[in-house]
Amino acid sequence: MTSASESWQPAGAPGPFDLGAIGTGLAFAASLKDLADALRAGGPAATAVIQAPPGTGKTTLVPPLLANIAAGISAGIPGSPAAPGRPRVVVTQPRRVAARSAARRLAALDGSRLGDRVGYTVRGERQAGPGTLIEFVTPGILMSRLLADPGLESIDAVILDEVHERGLETDLLLGMLTEVRQLRGDLMLLAMSATLDAPRFAALIGAADADGQGGNDAGPPAPVVDCPSALYPLEVEWVPAAVPRIDGKGITRAFLDHVADTAAAAHFTALAAHPGTDALVFVPGAWEVSSVAARLRGRTSAEVLELHGQAGPAEQDRAVAGRDPGGPPRIIVSTALAESSLTVPGVRLVIDAGLSREPRRDASRGMSGLVTVSCSRASAEQRAGRAARQGPGRVVRCYDQRTFGAAPAHPTPEIAVADLTGAALTLACWGSPGGAGLALPDAPPLGAMADAVEILRELGAVGPDGQATALGRTLARVPADPRLARALLDGAAAVGARAAAETVAVVAGDQRAPGADLARLLTSLRTGREPAARRWAEDVRRMEAIARKESGGVGTPVAVSTPAAELRGGGARGAGAVGFVVALAFPDRVARRVPGDGPERYLLSSGTRAGLPAGSHLTGQEWLAVAEVSRADGRDAAGTGAVIRSAAALDEDAALDAARHLVEETVEARFAQGRVSARRERRLGAIMLSSTPVRPSAGDGAAAVARALSTQGLGTIGWSAAAEGLRRRMALLRRELGDPWPDVSEPALLARLGDWLAPELAALAGGTGTSGIDLADPLRRLLPWPEAARLAELVPESLEVPSGSRVRISYPEVGDDAGRPVVAVKLQECFGWAATPRLVGERVPVLFHLLSPAKAPLAVTDDLASFWSGPYAQVRAEMRGRYPKHPWPVDPWTAPATAKTKRRM
Repeated sequence: MTSASESWQPAGAPGPFDLGAIGTGLAFAASLKDLADALRAGGPAATAVIQAPPGTGKTTLVPPLLANIAAGISAGIPGSPAAPGRPRVVVTQPRRVAARSAARRLAALDGSRLGDRVGYTVRGERQAGPGTLIEFVTPGILMSRLLADPGLESIDAVILDEVHERGLETDLLLGMLTEVRQLRGDLMLLAMSATLDAPRFAALIGAADADGQGGNDAGPPAPVVDCPSALYPLEVEWVPAAVPRIDGKGITRAFLDHVADTAAAAHFTALAAHPGTDALVFVPGAWEVSSVAARLRGRTSAEVLELHGQAGPAEQDRAVAGRDPGGPPRIIVSTALAESSLTVPGVRLVIDAGLSREPRRDASRGMSGLVTVSCSRASAEQRAGRAARQGPGRVVRCYDQRTFGAAPAHPTPEIAVADLTGAALTLACWGSPGGAGLALPDAPPLGAMADAVEILRELGAVGPDGQATALGRTLARVPADPRLARALLDGAAAVGARAAAETVAVVAGDQRAPGADLARLLTSLRTGREPAARRWAEDVRRMEAIARKESGGVGTPVAVSTPAAELRGGGARGAGAVGFVVALAFPDRVARRVPGDGPERYLLSSGTRAGLPAGSHLTGQEWLAVAEVSRADGRDAAGTGAVIRSAAALDEDAALDAARHLVEETVEARFAQGRVSARRERRLGAIMLSSTPVRPSAGDGAAAVARALSTQGLGTIGWSAAAEGLRRRMALLRRELGDPWPDVSEPALLARLGDWLAPELAALAGGTGTSGIDLADPLRRLLPWPEAARLAELVPESLEVPSGSRVRISYPEVGDDAGRPVVAVKLQECFGWAATPRLVGERVPVLFHLLSPAKAPLAVTDDLASFWSGPYAQVRAEMRGRYPKHPWPVDPWTAPATAKTKRRM
């Protein structure tokens, strides 16, 4: 281990990290030499991919190794800067609790105070200073620094941890840092993961010239350093529930009962075998964590702790800290937060519900959010491994092996399913609009990226070339979605910088609004009762400063007709600042209650219908500004298929002010029930504001008729028997003879409306009803001349039979390529008829349906001579007794054809 822990200590530089002491008992200590050799071989801009299971110590050991190597480089190692300096290593962690936990653990092992040599920075919290050598940050923090300082001149090395989780910001950072490394000859870049497609990521981060100086040709892939698994034996048990895990309303309460019962029983058994065993229970979301934890507290004497993103920092840190000596055994109920990015000490038992929350974007309804799905097999293995870090362990899966086998192999990359508005702005600010030219693990979906760029154009954040504008760069500095950032700047003039900042901070945060009521959550945060109140207050201060500095540079301020004092009044029931600012950010989510459809059902201006959660204080409000709406994945959607997760009340004037660009006034003409009518309509997007009847103009009427015909077909006008008969005759001529006989199929007729139906369309547009229009005469306008003179000869309407009767010919339906003209006639009227008539110039034989006296079919033939000579005898034998009053001669050839009975003859 000499070369791995070796360090250089020039005058004035900090002392090295003692890797021997820090790595005691950690499996990755055995891989440090390989990594150190690979990095030194790579020179000042070395790269590497580290593949090591959770719990091996890679997050603890790799950063100080890089700090030691960076200190050696800055001390005069060949190819490095000549002047000695203080090494700076930045390590990303996908979650705030993981960043805090990793920094606290490394500082403790180093024997230094947290915030000195080792520190962390997460949103709203920082424990680091000028002397910090290793800093753990979330990807968003590093992204902001990268946009402010694209060269990262003060950083010697960057480590992207847990890249296998495929978070959107981590993917973007990978591509952006690869470009930085091509421009800098002294930046080390590492990617670390528990499970990873190592060769693929090695190629990505090694995408520079072999000398690390950049260029047009890709360099060799980064070296891959593996670490053997540190797992002890792991027992896997399957305990599937007798109830569904998920139904149409989300996770079933019965399944959560099953998870809690299974956890309590498994923990009881584990304690009997190994006293002091701690358990870790995985469920998909914060609501499920609280629900299962509440059930467990009534069924076990263990201390039950909750671990999820909405918990406060102190509560999170307590859950991931080790159990106090002599303290009671613990059951930690967690989301996927504890899956791979941090280690919970003392856990020897894992209970896994097998579910996870993943982002999904519904482009058709303008929604995005988290949905509950089966976790990937890789995630399930990560969870199970948590039980075998410190000794033999056991995982109990609350589902069966078949479900496990059917799960996807890996989690879906966030870039493939998430809203990309923020990512698109980041890429535009970086100079790679849409990700063009950037070495990303997966390219963003074209449709989602196009939608995101269009939103940015509407905000004024990007120009026609896709590059970020000055406003776009300002919006990128706001730690919120670009739409919220623009609302912060626009809203400051109307409601004040403080009120706008408070609203944007609460919407951008991850606290769940009780009953979807943002105003109530805001009130709670102001009082400091919420666990996240301190972090929210810091976000407010930062955003307020940005609003005061930048609000004058966003262009024309939003015109507001609602009195400013009323907007500033706030409150869940008034037209307050919260609703107004939210509406500025998301005008497509301004919502109005649907009359007569329940007090909790709303129509958004985008056209989506959504319901409020049951018992929400917002129920019955006429207007809402919706901050978050997602597909129904829970108990509350009011039967709409979508649920409002957070919203604030506002009045109609404020809604129209905030979403004024969506307000349209049109005259809407409709052709329905055989007549044209029109109404003057004023709408806010899909929301009807007013509708009054007016007289349609000729143009509006014609357009309405054309729309109705294009969607509903010519049946909207109606085919009379005469029109339908003529159309079928013309269709047969077209089928058999082709040109110049016209195509009378529905598409062809609709395509030529002006050629044959113009006078009738004008009449309909002017108010004439369809009852006064017969399509037979318009169809005749399509007949070709002089060929039309032979219409009756080629396709007569009726046929004279031997009895003297004229029988109507039934022609095949339009579009029937094999149908035949049919004559349905009583058998007795055809006696003596030998030659079957043929139509269309002798091309098409008539098909006879020979009927009984009661008009029931007796035979179908297009060869009368063969019928009289053969099948007739059997028909006669069967029918003469049933219909004795009608003639059934032995010789049909000589019998007179008649429609009469024997007596009448």
